[in-house]
Amino acid sequence: MIREFKKIGKIYVFGMLWLLGLIWPMVGIHKDGSFSFGRAFTIWGYVVFGTLICLVLYLLNKAGYLTKVTGPLGKLRSSLAGQAQAVPTWIWVLAALVMALIYPLLTARYAHDVAIQVLIYISLGLGLNVVVGLAGLLDLGYIAFYGVGAYTYALLNVHYGMSFWICLPIAAILASLAGCIIGYPTLKMRGDYLAIVTLGFGEIVRLILNNWMTLTNGPNGILGIKAPAIYLPSFEGGFHFEHLYLKKLYYLYYIALAIAVITIIAVRRLNFSRIGRAWESIREDETAAELMGVNTFLLKLLAYAMGAVFAGLAGAFFAARMRFVSPESFTFLESAMVLSMVVLGGMGSIPGIILGCAALIVLPEVFREFELYRMLVFGAAMTVMMIFRPAGLIPAKRVGTRSEEKEG
Repeated sequence: MIREFKKIGKIYVFGMLWLLGLIWPMVGIHKDGSFSFGRAFTIWGYVVFGTLICLVLYLLNKAGYLTKVTGPLGKLRSSLAGQAQAVPTWIWVLAALVMALIYPLLTARYAHDVAIQVLIYISLGLGLNVVVGLAGLLDLGYIAFYGVGAYTYALLNVHYGMSFWICLPIAAILASLAGCIIGYPTLKMRGDYLAIVTLGFGEIVRLILNNWMTLTNGPNGILGIKAPAIYLPSFEGGFHFEHLYLKKLYYLYYIALAIAVITIIAVRRLNFSRIGRAWESIREDETAAELMGVNTFLLKLLAYAMGAVFAGLAGAFFAARMRFVSPESFTFLESAMVLSMVVLGGMGSIPGIILGCAALIVLPEVFREFELYRMLVFGAAMTVMMIFRPAGLIPAKRVGTRSEEKEG
C-alpha cells in the first residue's frame, strides 16, 4: 500500500496544486483589483479532504483490506446485472418510451426545456456516431450540417411561408448534400489531416452564414420563424380545420422526442445492416476493407451524408423551437460538445450516446447553483468518468470476437 501511495502521491499533490491555481483566480481576485486567499483555501481544503478520503479508500481496496465489504457488494451487483439481462430488451425499451411519453405530465416548464435540449443533442450525437463511431472518420465540423438544417427551415418559412413538416425533409436532403460536398475532398485523408480539414469546412460554413447578408442577414440572424403547426378538426360555425401553432414547450417536447426516436431506429438499423458492417470494417482497417472488395470511397461519402441527415433534422427543429437563428449557435464549440458526448457515452453505442448526451446537458444544470464553480465541478466529474470508464459509459459490443481475443 505504501508503494502504491508513493506512486500516486506525486501525481495527487501536483493535481491538487494545479486545482488551487485554478480556484484562486476565480474567487480570490475581486472586481476592485484586491486579492484574498481565505475563500480559495477553504474551498480547496474541502476538495482535498474529500479526494484524500477517496484516495485512501481506493488504496485500501487495492491492497485487499476492504474485501469483506467489496466482495458482497460485487456479488450483489453481478446478481442485479444478471437479473436485468434476463428481462427481454423490448420490455426495457417499452418502459423507457412510456417514461418519455409521460415525462411532461410529471415535470415543470424548466424540465421540459432541458429535456428538449437533451433530445436535440441525442439526434446530433447519434448522427455524428455514424461518421465517427461506425465509419471511424473524425469530423470536427459536424455542427455545420446542423446550421444548414436550421437555416433551410428559417429561409423557406420566412420568405416562402413553407410549413415545418414540408421543410423537415428538405432540410435533411440539403444537409446530406452539404455532407457530400464537405466529405468529398476529405475522402483520401486520415487522422489529423482529416480532423483539420473538417474543422476548416465547418468554419467556412459558419463564415458564410455570418457574411452572406443578402441571404442569411449575417450576424443579425433571421427572426420571425414560425413554430410547427397542425390542423385540427373544429365544429364551431360548421365543420372546418383549425390551424394550431405548437408553441408550448410540451408540444415541442413531443416533436423532439419523435425526431430522436426516428434517429435511434434509423441508426440502429444502419448499424446492423450490411452498410454498417462495411463502415465498421473501414473503421478497423481501411486498407484491408478495400482489399476485401469494400467500396471505401462511396461508403465513406455515404457516412458523411447519413450523419448529416440527422443533423439537418435536428437543425430544422432547433430553428422552429427558438424561432430565431444566428451564426453564433453553430460554432466549433458545439461540434466539440457533440463529439464529447459521443466519446463519453461510448463510440458506436446507441444507449451510451444517449446517456452521454443526458450527462453533458443535465450535469451543468444540476450544478447551476454553484455559479462560478459549476463548470469546474462539471469538468472534474467528466474527468473522473473518463478515467474509470475510458471506453465510454456504455461501450459498444462488437459482433463476434477476434482470433487474438480468443487466444487471450
